[in-house]
Amino acid sequence: MKGPERLTSPSNPLLVRMRRLARDNGAYRKLGEVLVEGEHLCSAAVSRGLRASVALVSEEAWELPVRRALAEQADRTVILPAGLLRGLSTLESPGDIAFVIPLPAPHAFDPESSSVVLDRLQDAGNVGSILRSASALGVSQVLAVKGTAALWSPKVLRAGMGAHFGLALIEGLEVDDVLRLGVPLVVTSSHALETLPLATLPRPCAWVFGHEGQGVGPAILAASSLQVRIPQPGGEESLNVAAAAAICFYEALRQTAQ
Repeated sequence: MKGPERLTSPSNPLLVRMRRLARDNGAYRKLGEVLVEGEHLCSAAVSRGLRASVALVSEEAWELPVRRALAEQADRTVILPAGLLRGLSTLESPGDIAFVIPLPAPHAFDPESSSVVLDRLQDAGNVGSILRSASALGVSQVLAVKGTAALWSPKVLRAGMGAHFGLALIEGLEVDDVLRLGVPLVVTSSHALETLPLATLPRPCAWVFGHEGQGVGPAILAASSLQVRIPQPGGEESLNVAAAAAICFYEALRQTAQ
């Protein structure tokens, strides 16, 4: 690996491309690469065996041995003035290091795998939080139906906190793709008769979480094998979808351990 480069012009083609990745949620699909911001996410990518094509690091951070060692994991290291690096970010508190990684190749669709289906979820924070809970609680495959927030967009990446790098992520699916799953579909519903702690959950299964306002689409709902209700003795009408997903994943894990 050659030594670090120094850039000072915001019009440099590399930095123009990085700003596009940071601001356009779908740019990663066109450019084939992902911008990963901050020490935590960069370290998570390295720990999962991913190699960055470029590390962008501020001049101050380059003087810190920990940051320098992390930046040197990339094929190319670029040192920037702190203000120029901040200008690439959409974070309220930008980090002092960022990686550009090649967009991971799509995983093969596994119809028999423990999965979570995201049916047109719109909120990037919800999507990222669900990915984080799935990774932590043993749900290995994430299937995103068309209309779901872009899985590798900056906001989803930030909310996922590194979960992306340990999951099989497949997006842009049609409803018919979901219906090809060989495992039972399980849906949460406030109208379901069975409550989550008392229901016998199929193993493996595919948990389905739908649009924040419209819920799960009718075709997927009709194909579900089980609908369960999460008890809410406090009286709230509904739970945030990311909170509901975490509860469901944990209950499935608890039953598996029995």
